[in-house]
Amino acid sequence: MAVWAGTAMLAACGGGGGGGEVPAPPPPVPEETRAQDSRTFTPADPTATTFAAMAGVTQGTHRWAGVLNGAAYRIEVPATGWNGRLVMYAHGFRGEGSTLTVSNPSIRRYLIENGYAWAASSYSTNYYDVRAGVEDTNALALAFNAIAAANGQVLPAPTRLYITGHSMGGHITGAAIEDEAYATARNKVRYHGAVPMCGVMGDVELFNRFAGMQVTAQALAGVPSYPTDKWSEIQGLVTSTLFTTFPTAPTAQGVKYLSVVKHLTGGERPMFNEGIAFGGSFPSAYGTFGSDGSVTGILNRNVLDTNALSYLIDGDPAGTTALNAAAIKLTAAPDANRLRRDGLRWIPVIHGEFTIPVVSIHTLGDLFVPFSMQQVYQQRAAAKGNSNWLVQRAIRGASHCDFTVAEQVKAFSDMVAWEQGGPKPAGDDVVTPATVGASSYGCTFTDNTLGVDDGAPVPALRAGIAMNPANTCPP
Repeated sequence: MAVWAGTAMLAACGGGGGGGEVPAPPPPVPEETRAQDSRTFTPADPTATTFAAMAGVTQGTHRWAGVLNGAAYRIEVPATGWNGRLVMYAHGFRGEGSTLTVSNPSIRRYLIENGYAWAASSYSTNYYDVRAGVEDTNALALAFNAIAAANGQVLPAPTRLYITGHSMGGHITGAAIEDEAYATARNKVRYHGAVPMCGVMGDVELFNRFAGMQVTAQALAGVPSYPTDKWSEIQGLVTSTLFTTFPTAPTAQGVKYLSVVKHLTGGERPMFNEGIAFGGSFPSAYGTFGSDGSVTGILNRNVLDTNALSYLIDGDPAGTTALNAAAIKLTAAPDANRLRRDGLRWIPVIHGEFTIPVVSIHTLGDLFVPFSMQQVYQQRAAAKGNSNWLVQRAIRGASHCDFTVAEQVKAFSDMVAWEQGGPKPAGDDVVTPATVGASSYGCTFTDNTLGVDDGAPVPALRAGIAMNPANTCPP
């Protein structure tokens, strides 16, 4: 750019050496389009200007709703005693419908009662569009003061910006604090601390694990070489070969398959069996099979790659060797999720490049966004020399994101105390197999105390776990 500016100035001054015209700089190469770019989305209530107060909270609040750049939003600020801190909340996957909706944070009561302001965006799109989630959440954070002023409240700029989110919102949280996001996002925000919960902390590695689950299911069911994008043609055969009743009554081959799934999702650990028996999240993973690798049009080319995966059947070394030889190897297109020239990657990557306090929590029985995402996150942060900024906690839940509110509040409050100068809080070792496989693993930060905001299915799931005496944590 500096060279072109210089030659343009020479031309304007009559210089340039030969007296001829200086060529114009080449036009920017336009970015390619994708299926996601042609989809349209509409806020559920584009005329909303406020939303309901929270029952049982004595602290009065200002509550504003609206639409910003096509994304609906909610903002809540204590009417008195705001502590100057703003918490951005990122919701999870909303499916593939056209209607945009906003979620209040699960720890809303805690935030209000402790003086925090919070804001949440619907994002301007649905589907697995983490790029839109980061950009729209950041845009809302940047617009906070202007929105407050437009509603008659002139507020100082927040002294601290925190971000938290569930599931896909955990991916948004993790991506938003990365150095790459700050360098490439259109809306740039520096956060001071983060709490990703049940998050896709391995970004596209989640889809690789889903692909690994599919190719091993095919191999163990006797159709190892069937084209993976034609899954619907063999789904019935594979499922009936592996399960008498899906997914709770495996056949002999199905027992081997569930062993493979266990190791793909985090290894030997408490709550895996509960996750299969009644957690209910594995069918969601199974429902992703048959992907063409574009993540339903977020990308234009295949991102799935199973070459780095190895599969393990407990107690069966010969079967393990045969399975690894038979399972199809999928290879990603090298530019499927490249850096873009117009902002963030289409699926923002979590490299482990962050230098702010992060407290990440994950349930052990989650088989949709499995515990292995935390292991990938730890390995990436350690490879970048940033594991000192990361605290991870295992929670003895049986499903996806089935935390108690108490567990979420503890993670958030500990992150803030750390960010404010306190000691680094305690966490769990998520990568040492002997530690993760211990029968008491996850007991330290599991809090089964239920409160007024703990809605279904958390109470029922925790009751199901407690029915097995072997799941009782030491006093």
